[in-house]
Amino acid sequence: MTTELAATVVADVRHWLEQAVIGLNLCPFAKATYVKEQVHYAVCGAQTEDEALQAVHDELIALMETPMEERETTLMIFPAMFDDFLYFNDFAGAADDILADLGLEGELQIAYFHPRFQFDGTEPEEISNATNWAPYPILHLLREESIDRAVETYPEVDDIPDRNIELLEHLGVEGWNKLGIVTRVSADEWVKQCPVHGQAPADDAQDKHEGEDHHG
Repeated sequence: MTTELAATVVADVRHWLEQAVIGLNLCPFAKATYVKEQVHYAVCGAQTEDEALQAVHDELIALMETPMEERETTLMIFPAMFDDFLYFNDFAGAADDILADLGLEGELQIAYFHPRFQFDGTEPEEISNATNWAPYPILHLLREESIDRAVETYPEVDDIPDRNIELLEHLGVEGWNKLGIVTRVSADEWVKQCPVHGQAPADDAQDKHEGEDHHG
């Protein structure tokens, strides 16, 4: 992946953070970390699940080894994989298993976002799902210490989900679309844009993704 392409991915994610996560105050704790530039953006060019899981392993260790004042949290971005939300949901579970295998339960947590994130019991296009919509599939690696500190400063933390749903329902899909958040084209189309990955013939690329994404 070229530096230029990775920079475009990060710019898309930063816009989402500024306009939605921070701009709509979906996460009251996000602004301080963002303003202090303590968010690490790890753009993962993996095209197989094994490669992606190895990247998760490496980023979890890197977060633990980096001082909190330099890197409080990590956003792992997967522009070349995981079109299907259910597949990504399964992958997030495998990422949690890696966290446990590393003995990092109680130290780190993993949250996740996806362009087609869907909560149980909702329809795909319901605006309440937008709390976890993002431009690309993203794993958010968080420090438990950060969460504990945030809860202390925001005692109404349990009210956040209901407040967000009310806010988004008032905003509506049209209002959400006006935020200008870029949503990734399919992983196959994104790979074709990449000067490195895009060198493979289209048919070969399709075969790879059909082998990976068993839900799609």
